[in-house]
Amino acid sequence: MPQPEPTVLFVCVHNAGRSQMAAGFTAALSGGRVRVLSAGSEPADRINPTAVAAMQEVGVDISGNQPQVLSVDDVRASDVVVTMGCGDACPVFPGKRYEDWELQDPAGLPLEQVRPIRDEIRSRVRALLDELHVPVEAPEKTEGR
Repeated sequence: MPQPEPTVLFVCVHNAGRSQMAAGFTAALSGGRVRVLSAGSEPADRINPTAVAAMQEVGVDISGNQPQVLSVDDVRASDVVVTMGCGDACPVFPGKRYEDWELQDPAGLPLEQVRPIRDEIRSRVRALLDELHVPVEAPEKTEGR
């Protein structure tokens, strides 16, 4: 019997950089075997263009994404909630797995400084997928520039 697909929610303050990159990598690397949600406690009006450019370099297109406001329903529907500096804004429910990834906010940084953040996120997403027993199906390009 196949295992149900896990749902992973990535949360940061503006939902414009870190959480969007993590969601993009999770969708790409899992081959669609993970339901991916992404939200912010105070969403920006658009995705960080430098984060979009950094992801395009590795073949992951997040340009069509739009920052979303964090909802209690998203948290309730998730198996894993990964926060990235959203503080106490994320509601906590018993039985959920929570992780806090301390990552530099790419807002206002040049592409050269966003690349290492992107690469750290990719590494953490790979580890998370491994822990969830989700095989990684990555296009070659996601592995580097």
